[in-house]
Amino acid sequence: MICGGGVIGAATAYFLGCRGVRTTVIERTGLACAGSGKAGGFLALDWCDGTPLQSLARRSFILHAELAERSGGDWGYRRLTTYGGVAGPRNRASQREAGGDIGWLSDRVIISQALGSPQTTAQVHPAAFTTAMMRAAEAQGAELRLGRVTGLAVNAGRVTGVEVEGDTIAGDAVVIAMGPWSILAAAWLPLPAVYGLKGHSLVFDTGTAVPAAAAFLEYREASGAVLTPELFPRPDGTTYVCAISSETPLPVDPAEVAPDEGALERLEEMCGDISPELRAKILARQACYRPVTHDGLPLIGRAPGVAGAYIATGHSVWGILNAPATGEAMAELITEGTARAVDLSPFDPARLSPLDPARLRGV
Repeated sequence: MICGGGVIGAATAYFLGCRGVRTTVIERTGLACAGSGKAGGFLALDWCDGTPLQSLARRSFILHAELAERSGGDWGYRRLTTYGGVAGPRNRASQREAGGDIGWLSDRVIISQALGSPQTTAQVHPAAFTTAMMRAAEAQGAELRLGRVTGLAVNAGRVTGVEVEGDTIAGDAVVIAMGPWSILAAAWLPLPAVYGLKGHSLVFDTGTAVPAAAAFLEYREASGAVLTPELFPRPDGTTYVCAISSETPLPVDPAEVAPDEGALERLEEMCGDISPELRAKILARQACYRPVTHDGLPLIGRAPGVAGAYIATGHSVWGILNAPATGEAMAELITEGTARAVDLSPFDPARLSPLDPARLRGV
């Protein structure tokens, strides 16, 4: 069983299916209903180099390209150039010096550097990618079941099933992949805390006006506050822009996630200043939570103390990027006892102290 119908859960179900393992994916609210459906979908080959995430990110970047090539599915995968810049006086020479011209931005934006090329940066539409992975898993025998996971069935220190609103679904292994809601599993397993960091985003209908070039900017508001917007034009004629993070408490139900008061208005004003093309029709106004851990690294591996229990969450801003390699590694770990393609030791859940279940009382 896989608890969580986001990109990590769907990818894990897919790669287990490739090994002949039938899975049941249990999701409370809906497939890709949270961060997996509202993220930017940006992919980078080498942005995690020099960190414990390096091998995971590099393997996953390769897998994204392979999945897009061999599946024939359309989830907006494409390579693209990526730029960095700041909001300031018009300086077209700076754009040219950075290796490209993204003239759809306003006079206030200076493009100061090229951050990535089509060889090192790419994108997917996260909701479409998650859905495609789940559909591919279902074609291999997986089942998607809606319901709220309320506990685990354990006998003699081994998982025997998952409790879903009073029913028990039998199984010999369980993967906790509920994003920031994985913290709820600390009531059933000795797991470290997972937190939710909230982000806000807008999706604009920009048609063919915006080329395939992502941008990471530093933008100073009139108040003096500095925002760091990320702009991702997509092949479907939309442009995704995110900024404004907060530590607003995570609601128990993903369906109750709502934008902070005034956050989207600030974001919309900033977008109109950054580019006239971002004064177009807004298709989505949204917020989601990214799962983060105490040390900033994901939890990928066996849950301590209970045989057959695993966890895969805490990927922060790199969840869409690292989903394929995480799913592949989890499939290897579950079926072979060890992950071969990626070293999971930096992400071992046992490296962090487990959360005291008393902190979850009343949740």
